[in-house]
Amino acid sequence: MTPRMDRIREAMDRLHAAAKAVKRQVKLMEVCGTHTMSAFRCGLHSLMPKNVHLLSGPGCPVCVTAQGDIDLMIELAMNHDVVLCTYGDMLRVPGQRGSLERARGQGADVRIVYSAMDAVRMAKAEPDHKFVFAAVGFETTAPASAAAVLEARRLELANFSILASHKRVVPAMLALLEDPAGIALDGFLCPGHVSVIIGADAYLPIVRHHHLPCVIGGFEEIHMAEALARLVEQVRDGQATLDNAYPEVVTGAGNRAALACIDSVFGAIDARWRGLGVIPASGMAVHGHMQRFDAMRVYDLKPLEDHEPRGCLCGQVIAGRVKPTDCKLFGNVCTPINPIGPCMVSSEGTCAAYFKYGRHEEKVKSGKRKVNLKKCATTPSPHGRGLG
Repeated sequence: MTPRMDRIREAMDRLHAAAKAVKRQVKLMEVCGTHTMSAFRCGLHSLMPKNVHLLSGPGCPVCVTAQGDIDLMIELAMNHDVVLCTYGDMLRVPGQRGSLERARGQGADVRIVYSAMDAVRMAKAEPDHKFVFAAVGFETTAPASAAAVLEARRLELANFSILASHKRVVPAMLALLEDPAGIALDGFLCPGHVSVIIGADAYLPIVRHHHLPCVIGGFEEIHMAEALARLVEQVRDGQATLDNAYPEVVTGAGNRAALACIDSVFGAIDARWRGLGVIPASGMAVHGHMQRFDAMRVYDLKPLEDHEPRGCLCGQVIAGRVKPTDCKLFGNVCTPINPIGPCMVSSEGTCAAYFKYGRHEEKVKSGKRKVNLKKCATTPSPHGRGLG
């Protein structure tokens, strides 16, 4: 047995031993879409103790983007003679009037980019076209959007702007805990990618004001197993501390250069989240002298009302209130080929993960399929290719 296998087995043994000492159900929430996909991909749910449940939270930036913001992107692409640049995950997210993919089929110039700088380079190369970058994501991608604005200013580009829909993670976590209709959680598996930027100390308000354990974990199976073991051990011992189980890349203060870059372009605003409503100071808007790069001002856009697809429970899935299989549309009319809600579209969406891997999880729970711990230990990680 390899040292890696030994570590995973030791972590799982600790997890089960701690869970056995807790004489009740334990609900933990991961707040990262990459954690969601990694857990399903390696069969982690089927390895969990029977009284420990890992719930998916608002960790997919595509999924939490309000329906009105999606419709605004489509409106901009269809009616304002611009080239709309977007990450690939956004292309097929349904809006009230179709999707960006459909808009492109109807003649809109919608281009997939792999970074915000791609849009800046296009704007420089094509000065006769107006370019708008649909800036979506948490604090992980916000520095890149801010850097793109700073580069556009340096190049004195008059044909580049961004439609900012960035979100901040910690306000959403606090909103979940303060929601009277929310679920009772016993701890958070905090996101690794976001924590690299905002730092471990950003979660201290959750620990101090809500007495809830927070453990930051990486995305390899070994990292997740060890983080979950630490969480359940805190529950067992009645503790609530901030524990950084990903010290290789996460520090207490975070990436100060990236945070400074964000602050130079964006200011905090109240923002609407799918399923969570308006959360104070949870969004980012272009502010100050950078507002000449704000597409909302450049094209005199007004916020659009939200419109949820009939029967779609994506908002409740994001909040951890229901599982994808509780939705009557799941796997029926809502599939990856014909998505009704964003959770089935995004590569980090809970519904997409459950559709792809969840059926195997059910077989494991029913005893029809065994989990190969060795295979779980050697499965390659996604290395953070999403927006979260």
